[in-house]
Amino acid sequence: MKKLILTLLVLFPVCHATYGQTKDLVQTDGFVNPLHQANVGRIAFLPDNIPIEQLKESDFLTSFELKPVSDLSIRPFLANSITNYLHQLAPDVPADEIITKGNYQFSFYVDGKLIYKENLHHGAGLKKHTTTTFRVPITTSKGEDWWAVYMFNRFLLRGGEDALTDGTHQLKIEMRPYINLGQEVKVGDLIALGDIKLIIKTPELTREQIAVQPIQPNSGWELSKAAVDTQKIEEMNRLIALNKLKEITSVVVIKDGKLLLEEYFNKADRNTLHDTRSVGKSFASAMMGIAIQEGYIKDENQTLDKFYDLKQYANYSTKKDSVKIKDLLRMSSAFNGSDSNMESPGNEEYMYPTANWVKFGLDLGMDDKKISGNQWDYFTVGVVLLGDILNKSVPESLEKYADKKLFSPLGITRYEWQYTPQKVANTAGGLRMSALDYAKFGQLYQNKGKWNGKQVMSQQWVAKTFTKYLPIPGRTNEYYGYLFWNKTYTINGKDYETFYCAGNGGSKIFIFKDIPLTIVVTAKAYNRPYGHPQVDKMMQEYILPAVVR
Repeated sequence: MKKLILTLLVLFPVCHATYGQTKDLVQTDGFVNPLHQANVGRIAFLPDNIPIEQLKESDFLTSFELKPVSDLSIRPFLANSITNYLHQLAPDVPADEIITKGNYQFSFYVDGKLIYKENLHHGAGLKKHTTTTFRVPITTSKGEDWWAVYMFNRFLLRGGEDALTDGTHQLKIEMRPYINLGQEVKVGDLIALGDIKLIIKTPELTREQIAVQPIQPNSGWELSKAAVDTQKIEEMNRLIALNKLKEITSVVVIKDGKLLLEEYFNKADRNTLHDTRSVGKSFASAMMGIAIQEGYIKDENQTLDKFYDLKQYANYSTKKDSVKIKDLLRMSSAFNGSDSNMESPGNEEYMYPTANWVKFGLDLGMDDKKISGNQWDYFTVGVVLLGDILNKSVPESLEKYADKKLFSPLGITRYEWQYTPQKVANTAGGLRMSALDYAKFGQLYQNKGKWNGKQVMSQQWVAKTFTKYLPIPGRTNEYYGYLFWNKTYTINGKDYETFYCAGNGGSKIFIFKDIPLTIVVTAKAYNRPYGHPQVDKMMQEYILPAVVR
């Protein structure tokens, strides 16, 4: 066995000398079985999730055909845990603190060329003190929610897809530990590596997969006779069929109030109820406007203390009393909550496991660095509070009120709410409906609140909603209204400004400001790094050029 290990260390030249110089900080699982011991320093490629106790060396892949949708996993066989590897780099940092400062560094090579390197976020991974081998998928057909899948997607987006052209390529992955010490990021020696031949074949597509889809009867919309650049739409359809544009489920275009395009992909059809996640937040904005119009809520300048006795909740301050409805509509309240910061006490991920989401929100403290109304910071919990305010203010319940005042007038009869733990319609997101019904919602705003001659929502509320109140930090020329986003596309030198709803996965409803155009895109690329950028690409390069000629 000693001879076998020495042979493998020659084949997989991983440096362990450095890691033997400092005593381990924690006790690990060690070598979990002889296969692990025999392959220390190797990253094995596997076709599926094979338990370690059933795994054989004959299961290790040397080649793999990487299809648009496939299942490929890796299993690193390590000599130590990440905690101990980091301890070698920073011996003075305690165990519980060290794992918040570092993790594994992955490097991806194609045909010997470094394509992408990532210092994995410290929150990703398994039991960092003890784990010495683990399996993670890097591609999946099962929708597995793993950090490694997201990382591999980032590799593809940032050069990997361009490098993996048709043919056979050598993919190599290297692992090292890294630690961020503030002024310095230290990277350790190689701890594992593996390579595999990837076979890339572009699938043959049928004419039916590429062609503009004919609109079937009984859509409920008058059909448009406006011109469409079919070549642009066919090229988009080709990329969707090849999974170059991933997990897109529908595209609907309404021009001059008429149905121009209706396309479905990835097993979706006209009857599919799409989970568009935070697109549902914009419905909360609509319901607030209707409730104000009917006098159930005075106006959006009302403050939280008019709806709650905030002294009954934790972290009371007069600053909390003065948060206005419009601060929550504009994502500009001073609550100590930010969905863009996992360390924030009010991050939505900390809300979901709790028994009472409203109490979670009202218990939050206020951020000393924020002034309500002055800055934009995405805050899902605030929209949950808006939903609760609506639910307690309108007749019966928010769910029944929305059905009577919004959905029924639009002829929307098939939809599904998600609910909070208190069984209130969830305004944070998850409202499911068909693509054509989402188009009705968008077109209501395009019509300035009117539908079939009836003023469902006041024109004044639409105007307030479609006002650029605050810039989006880190984005050029992008703004936020009342739970609607704003941006401008430039096509052939001409600007097209749009307000839009957006949800995790890439789903969007676009309402264009100066042209009679409403566009719905639904997608289920949840938490994937390409979810929103690929929809921007679709709009910029295919959909808008095809329909604004």
